[in-house]
Amino acid sequence: MAKYLILASYTPEGMKGVIAKGGTARQDAVAKMLADVGGTLESFYFAFGGDDAYVTADVPDNVAAAAIGMAVGASGGASCKTIVLLTPEEIDRAAKTGVNYQAPGK
Repeated sequence: MAKYLILASYTPEGMKGVIAKGGTARQDAVAKMLADVGGTLESFYFAFGGDDAYVTADVPDNVAAAAIGMAVGASGGASCKTIVLLTPEEIDRAAKTGVNYQAPGK
C-alpha cells in the first residue's frame, strides 16, 4: 500500500457539519471512507491555519487516492490536496536507480 498525506480545507457548510457532529465523528467518517476503498487511517489531526485537517492514510494505489479526492471535492463540504509520501527505504531505492536525463539547453 502507498502512504498519503491528505490536507483538507472545509467550506463554511462543511465546518458547520464538524461543529454539529464533532471531530471524532469526522475522523470516523474518514476512516470508513478509507476502509471502503481498501485503505486504513493512520492519523487524523485538526489544525489552525490554511488547512483544517491533516490525514495520513495507507491507500491501495493512486486510483483509490484519486477517487477519494474526487469524492471529497464533489461533496461540497471540503477540498483536499493529496501528497504521496515515500519511506526512507523507498528513497534509498530511488537513489540507486539509474536515470538517463539531459538538462534543458545542454
